[in-house]
Amino acid sequence: MRRPPVALLCLGAVALVSAVCALSLGTPYVPPARLPATLGSDGLAGLVVTELRLPRMVLALLAGACLGAAGLVLQEALRNPLAVPEMLGVSSGAALGVAAPLVLALSVPLGLQPFLALAGAALGGLLTLVAAGFGRSPSAVLLTGAAVAAALQAGLLVLMVMADQLDLQLIYRYLLGSLSARTWDDVTGLLPWLAVAVPALVLCVPVLGVLRLGDDDARALGVRVERARVAALGIAVVLIAPVVAVCGPVAWVGFLAPHLARRLRPDGGAAGWLVRSAVCGAIVVLCADQPARLALAPVETPVGAWTALVGVPVGVMLLKRGRRPAGDPGTETRSASGSSPEPGTAAVPVGPPVPGSRSVSGSSPVPGGPSVSGIPSAPRGPQDVPGAVLRKAER
Repeated sequence: MRRPPVALLCLGAVALVSAVCALSLGTPYVPPARLPATLGSDGLAGLVVTELRLPRMVLALLAGACLGAAGLVLQEALRNPLAVPEMLGVSSGAALGVAAPLVLALSVPLGLQPFLALAGAALGGLLTLVAAGFGRSPSAVLLTGAAVAAALQAGLLVLMVMADQLDLQLIYRYLLGSLSARTWDDVTGLLPWLAVAVPALVLCVPVLGVLRLGDDDARALGVRVERARVAALGIAVVLIAPVVAVCGPVAWVGFLAPHLARRLRPDGGAAGWLVRSAVCGAIVVLCADQPARLALAPVETPVGAWTALVGVPVGVMLLKRGRRPAGDPGTETRSASGSSPEPGTAAVPVGPPVPGSRSVSGSSPVPGGPSVSGIPSAPRGPQDVPGAVLRKAER
């Protein structure tokens, strides 16, 4: 059943208010009514709005959209609602690739920083997938990813110990994720990566829909599961690495945005969730950037601190509400692969066996009846017979 568009209208209103605040508030203050005339003007207000606030707002929208889409790709490919860049070593690897040349005093051109972040993110993600057997077990992926992320963060701590005071401040602010002092050059640096990632996302959507069915069903439909997961990881890396290179690891946007998208349309598919997750991620980063700029003015706080502060509790709350309440009498839900159902997947009710029918494994539930393998099933006692059969026998 489709939800009314009230939630979408609320999201649009929040995005509009946040955009106006991003362009108006600060020093100097520009009234919203004067914004159209201020854009492109020669005065101080026009310079601040056009060259500082507007590119910062556009970068926040692009970064949030990339992180939200990457989070959904990882969660759907691994069939795990907790599979986020921070838990898979992707964000930590990208941050390590950018921070290492700074501490080691290596002269790296600005245009090569996204490639360093790309290499670090790919290294962290591949280590997680290889160590976890390419995602055969969702819990193994999370545990292995947490271990890889911890190892990469330990490498970052070693670099911070080696850094001098100035580099230490730069690395500390960078590791928390910041949009401060970003210009149009940073925005245009993301566009080539988006030109590569968006077509890849379009091609990846049908495969994500098949992977949600489970590994066995996906293989039966002709999908090579391991290769599909590596390809999904590659697309997520292309989305995350340029953002980390420019803004730093903006934490937990890839966790919150997909859950907001599923909450808006619980019965949707991978294509609809992907678009909604990108939109939600953009709005989350844009909203978080306003307290990052203004809460402790004139001192700016990292935007990643605010996304983590809000994103983790809200995402956990949405995750809990999205689960089916346990203890429902008489039925139990399982997915087609036998594991617990993922958000948005169809659940198959499993109740008591009907007398005279055959079970999924091929054995007959009738007491003493023959099974497909030729081994008779063990006779059942009265406690194992459904109540309706006992009442009929007593009559």
